[in-house]
Amino acid sequence: MFKKILLANDGSEASIHAARMAINLSRIHGAALTAVYVVDPYPFIGIGEVNPVGFDAYMAAARQSAVQAHLQVLDLAKSLNHTGPLDELTVEDASATEGIVQTARDVGADLIVMGSHGRSGVVRLLMGSVAQKVSTQSPVPVLLCK
Repeated sequence: MFKKILLANDGSEASIHAARMAINLSRIHGAALTAVYVVDPYPFIGIGEVNPVGFDAYMAAARQSAVQAHLQVLDLAKSLNHTGPLDELTVEDASATEGIVQTARDVGADLIVMGSHGRSGVVRLLMGSVAQKVSTQSPVPVLLCK
């Protein structure tokens, strides 16, 4: 049924749970699996003069977080005896929602699997939910894992 599965990965516990689900679905369906990590845009762009040292430090830390998140998925795939194709992508210069949805289009995914952090109340109203935004903007089904 599924041929290309996109795993949205941010390295969180919810993402690891989603990774387990995506890896198992990939194995069951013989689907290719792509894990994407979206680097949050530098938060201080547009607020005064940008400090290039601060920007470089932020991007270095973000890229290291991406590497760690990808390694977690690779280790999990190995422990679950996943033998199919598994690619890792890191997206920069996009919001999490835009990066996930565009990557799904770019790789031709027919399913997005992602964790839900379960925010509620005022926090959800103020911050919004990436999972909710992806599910409404995605051209393909989205499986949210708690």
